[in-house]
Amino acid sequence: MVAVTINALHELKKHDKKFPVITAYDASFSRLAHNAGIDVILVGDSLGNVVQGHDSTIPVTMGNMIYHTEAVRRGSAKSFVIADLPFMAFSSEAQTLDHSALLIQAGANMVKLEGGAWLCNTVQMLSERGIPICGHLGLTPQSVHKLSGNKVQGRGEEATEKIIQDALRLEEAGVDLLVLECVPSTLGSKLTAALNIPIIGIGAGADTDAQVLVVYDMLGLSPSIPTFCKNFLEDTDNIEAALKSYAEDVRSGRFPGPEHTFS
Repeated sequence: MVAVTINALHELKKHDKKFPVITAYDASFSRLAHNAGIDVILVGDSLGNVVQGHDSTIPVTMGNMIYHTEAVRRGSAKSFVIADLPFMAFSSEAQTLDHSALLIQAGANMVKLEGGAWLCNTVQMLSERGIPICGHLGLTPQSVHKLSGNKVQGRGEEATEKIIQDALRLEEAGVDLLVLECVPSTLGSKLTAALNIPIIGIGAGADTDAQVLVVYDMLGLSPSIPTFCKNFLEDTDNIEAALKSYAEDVRSGRFPGPEHTFS
């Protein structure tokens, strides 16, 4: 597999070719994803939930993210690796730059930040210094207390418009990719059409440019599997086959189905 680049992902969007993304945290799953043809791996702070056993991502530290990013990179030298900046790791521009540099040095190709237009100055600063950025809108798990739980976001005209405007401003500031989580499928479709950068959906409908699932969820290993997820291990006989099935279903448009979306 040739090493994946931002330009390659942007070309997929231009040619209406969907691509799969997986959230993984170690070398073994990174290697399996690579072998299954999944080119993009997100090292998510969701490791707080599925690896550490917390009820949110809030306890995850920079040390945790560096450790797991290094592990994922060792599993696949050519995958495109996105690493989360965890809770309160980007509260100032200077802090964000220092922490982003640590994740890039750990093996990430890109850092991900949760939040809207208030991040534009930070995004511009990182972009000017050569650090690629993935935004994250919709349900932002680091704001779980402010949102009063993990709820679908972007319902209603005002909420929809706010997310669209946040996305447009982030793109203008220099965001290269955008994760859109737990929003109505109509909003996912609108946003994908409105932006030039690829939209990676998770519970955001079938029209986004890519899909991402947590590897523990899509293998049925999590105690509670989200409604927007499918257990791909049920219909296969091993993990690599399940990963290949997921990748094929995303590329063909078979996943997500109507049962995995929100209205």
